[in-house]
Amino acid sequence: MPSECAACGDTPAAHPSIVKYKIHHKTVYRYAEPVRRSVHELRLEPRSGPLQAVQAWHVSAPGNLSEARDGFGNIIHNFTLTGPASRIEIIATGEVEVNAEEGQTGFYDLPDAGEARVSPLYFVAPTPMTAAPPEMRAFAAPFLAAGHELPALLALADGIAGRVRYKADTTDVGTSAAEAFHLGSGVCQDQAQVMVGACRAFGIPARYVSGYFYDPAATEMASHAWADICLDPDSGLWCSIDVTHRCVTDGRHIRLAVGRDYASAAPIRGVLEGGTGETMEVTIDISAMA
Repeated sequence: MPSECAACGDTPAAHPSIVKYKIHHKTVYRYAEPVRRSVHELRLEPRSGPLQAVQAWHVSAPGNLSEARDGFGNIIHNFTLTGPASRIEIIATGEVEVNAEEGQTGFYDLPDAGEARVSPLYFVAPTPMTAAPPEMRAFAAPFLAAGHELPALLALADGIAGRVRYKADTTDVGTSAAEAFHLGSGVCQDQAQVMVGACRAFGIPARYVSGYFYDPAATEMASHAWADICLDPDSGLWCSIDVTHRCVTDGRHIRLAVGRDYASAAPIRGVLEGGTGETMEVTIDISAMA
């Protein structure tokens, strides 16, 4: 299935410390030849945490949804279609309150009581999509030579945004960080994966984040992606950096899921039998609530 990821406006805006959003995310897949059978995995429900509080959320799909948590703490839904389908519609809607102040200085992302979650050190190992070739490691080295405090990480993000320029339709969901770095262009997914890969190359735990970015001036909203960097694995202290907008995340960012790379945090993944001629239509509406 194609990616829904795209960048939004890149002009910082003034924002209050607490912002509440209403979100409606609809994805429609259409097929020239009907799908005979399909299995779907959704990461379309945000969870409450130190940066946000989910007030209400609902996911609907053409099938019985089962809910679980993965090893990263994400809420996942699964459903299976066993009959022919020429159209599959998935809708996620709800309200999320974002705490902008916490994202400025870092946040403690610890498991809830009784919840098992992987150690931050799990995010040190590279994946095929985030492995850093020698030239990418050499690029990151001057930024991280003195450590990985927040100013160094922001400087690295700024460097990556300049090195991997945002340009739509030059990459796809299978593009690796190394490929995007070599190409010199990509979208938010690619910039985030390059940031993740560069940090991991120096033993710094880093993870990929999928979510939304609210830009009141945008004519169309889209999914977005950024990176979490672990400042202290022992305490679970992280910071969250949006490479595309060259900033620490703030009241404009709504988190959906985290993973080792795009593949493990994608909003929608599916395996199909049949279903040729697939097209995808995504509509995302985000409104700030008073």
